Amino acid sequence: MKITSVDVIKTNAGTAPVEGTHWNPICVRVNTDEGISGFGEAGVAYTSGGDAAFGMIKDFAKLVIGMDPMQNEAIWNKMHRDTFWGSGGGTIVFSAMAAIDIALWDIKGKALGVPVYQLLGGKTNDHLRTYASQIQFDWDIKATPMITPEDYARATKKAMAEGYTAIKVDPLGFDEEGNWDFMANYGLLEHHQIKKAVDRVAAIREAGGDDLDIIVELHSLTDTNTAIQLGRELEKFKIFYYEEPTQPLNPRLYKEISRKVNIPLATGERSYSRWGYRQFFEDRTVSIIQPDICNTGGLTEAKKICDMALTYDVGVQIHVCGGPISTAAALQLEAAIPNFVIHEHHQTALMQGNIDLCKYNYQPKNGFFEVPERPGIGQELTDETIANAEVFTVK
Repeated sequence: MKITSVDVIKTNAGTAPVEGTHWNPICVRVNTDEGISGFGEAGVAYTSGGDAAFGMIKDFAKLVIGMDPMQNEAIWNKMHRDTFWGSGGGTIVFSAMAAIDIALWDIKGKALGVPVYQLLGGKTNDHLRTYASQIQFDWDIKATPMITPEDYARATKKAMAEGYTAIKVDPLGFDEEGNWDFMANYGLLEHHQIKKAVDRVAAIREAGGDDLDIIVELHSLTDTNTAIQLGRELEKFKIFYYEEPTQPLNPRLYKEISRKVNIPLATGERSYSRWGYRQFFEDRTVSIIQPDICNTGGLTEAKKICDMALTYDVGVQIHVCGGPISTAAALQLEAAIPNFVIHEHHQTALMQGNIDLCKYNYQPKNGFFEVPERPGIGQELTDETIANAEVFTVK
């Protein structure tokens, strides 16, 4: 079997929750001379980076034409080692590699007639516990800024009514007027900022009861000082874990936060490849890693990261904030790894425009996902999506 062409596809699913930004999952379809095509996605569906990933995929696609798609290790290493910039990594490089790599696994599964999890070693998890992610946008098909503690309690109850026993929230993200307040969380938090966040989490805990697991997400918008300030105040709510309390480029800062805040730390959606995770493992500064399969190099690399994490007793929650192909790839990997903790189901996965991009609508039932049993990753873009997308074909 040989790769004959690669379609690079910029989809349009409407607007993302924050500030009306466009939601454009960047996808690929890798085509072969045996009529089997595989689909993948680059993990930059929102804010900036989509056009860069679109261009980077075109560059990588030129390298793989004529290669055997079953040889995913050889292709991954060619993209990584033979392109000069590839070995430097980064968001765009690894997102482009990921899109192609996921498509190769999809081809392999379809050629062999099995779901990808079988190729990764088979199932270690039959049912995947799932959390409702980003309830500061409400938990509904339409995103709405949650402002008052009562808003947060109401969103929590909506998620729990659907069977979720865990939620995730950024309690600092929106200010008291419903604006995304991303510039105000450095240096030291003022008392009213701390009170705002604490009151919102208190309302979630009261609405959810003792059995609800609460993940606090800070999107790296806090720094070490403010993350410590807030974390100490949140300890009393028995937080499940504390996500991205600061940006990950200086792992020593996580060490400082972990010394002073008694909540398990998590990070990973902006860490790339085994090399990006190494110090977090060696320092044991995080309890949960959150690699995004679609921006850390694909299934080939994400499986290796998860295996490394197991060596250090670190749990895995795959970061999922993209199109339905991102979800499908995550479910396949999570089914296979023994250190799986919980699956992220993002508020954007409820958007009809996002759902309509692909053939199958995978949603959890009573707070758990079943793993798709279709060959490959079990997901494909619809013909209508491709017809309405910006497509560039490399032959």
